[in-house]
Amino acid sequence: MAQDNRTGSAFVLDVDGAIGPAMADFIVRSIEGAGKSGAQLVILRMDTPGGLDTSMREIIRAILASPVPVVTYVAPSGARAASAGTYILYASHVAAMAPGTNLGAATPVQIGGGGLPFGGGDDDKKDKKPGGDGQDAQDDPETASPQPGNASERKAINDAVAYIRSLAEMRGRNADWAEDSVRLAASLSAEAALDRGVIDLTAANLQKLLAQLDGRIVNVAGQEVRLATGAIAIERIEPDWRTELLAVITNPNIALILMMIGIYGLIFEFLNPGALYPGTIGAICLLLGLYALAALPLDYTGIGLMLLGLVLIVAEAFTPTFGILGIGGTIALALGAAILIDTEQPAFQVSWPVIGAIALMGLAFTLFVVPLAVGAHRRKVVSGREQMIGSTGEVSEWRGNRGYILVHGERWKAVSKAPLRKGQTVRVLSLDGLTLEVEPAADVNQ
Repeated sequence: MAQDNRTGSAFVLDVDGAIGPAMADFIVRSIEGAGKSGAQLVILRMDTPGGLDTSMREIIRAILASPVPVVTYVAPSGARAASAGTYILYASHVAAMAPGTNLGAATPVQIGGGGLPFGGGDDDKKDKKPGGDGQDAQDDPETASPQPGNASERKAINDAVAYIRSLAEMRGRNADWAEDSVRLAASLSAEAALDRGVIDLTAANLQKLLAQLDGRIVNVAGQEVRLATGAIAIERIEPDWRTELLAVITNPNIALILMMIGIYGLIFEFLNPGALYPGTIGAICLLLGLYALAALPLDYTGIGLMLLGLVLIVAEAFTPTFGILGIGGTIALALGAAILIDTEQPAFQVSWPVIGAIALMGLAFTLFVVPLAVGAHRRKVVSGREQMIGSTGEVSEWRGNRGYILVHGERWKAVSKAPLRKGQTVRVLSLDGLTLEVEPAADVNQ
């Protein structure tokens, strides 16, 4: 017998835009909060072009473990649940769409080391028959998408197919079309999806959705639950400061800028010990940047190039090569930044203006370091053994060919082949241990 669920409110979350670490964190925490607060259900009002595989799977795990029914509602009209959104729709306890929306195109568009990025959902990934009747591409062999051409792609496709089929079978939805959405990048309109058993219902707005959910029985954690949503209170959940901060720093452009500020801040601190501000700000920015990049799918070649570039730039600062290492490091840094993020999802790619800014920053730093290196090379030595040679001093005590002289305010033992007297000006010729060899300054000037 189904258990009535007549208490609590309906949490409504807007899933608008690409699905990434910040969105996943927001949804997971909201679902957990709904269970703790006694909410009756969670509604994900979705409009997404796709997102990252790691973030998508994190959301799906939270839905499958949720003690509260989760409804994914693709709305408003014109919205879509493409690519990663299709998987989330299939995983939800109830799948609903508004008229004029679509789902599908769930083919992983790029194979990468940091997780499969799901960046589909564009119109060019939808293979429709002429006439726009909602039929997908598998009905027409001539419009079918090409099959994966190598073992790596086949492995990724088969993994994605098995995953979405398991979700479809769990929820009793059309598993064959789910497979076609992965293999053939098939898409469906809301009406066609309802006809094919891909979704459970269509509703024009949130009120009509709640009216249709009233009395529906869903299976939650192995237990049947009857929804009572006829007069349920709606509670809209807005992203908090943590989500907003995570959304900002997990933007690859911001993460990369933070990391570069951190690196240069630490370099300037090492070049000028005790400045404190560059080192403190640099350490904070570097940690934030590394944390953000760790949450994103990274290309290991890009990481390697960026590390090489940073090493070369730092080497230019400490072992100046008059620009050779700095320029090479800047080139490696820019190339690494261009391929750093392993996804074709536009929302998670590094923009070219940022790459250009990083290259200019590297060149500016090199141009700053090179003049310092040239100046240091030409500057007279002011410390150490070499600094003493040629220095002038004054005889303080002298007897025979030995005595003491004052050089740079210090009293030194000295020897001379020429006779000297107290108060006479002498010049240092060489240094033997702690004894200086000197001669009268007048003799040198002749």
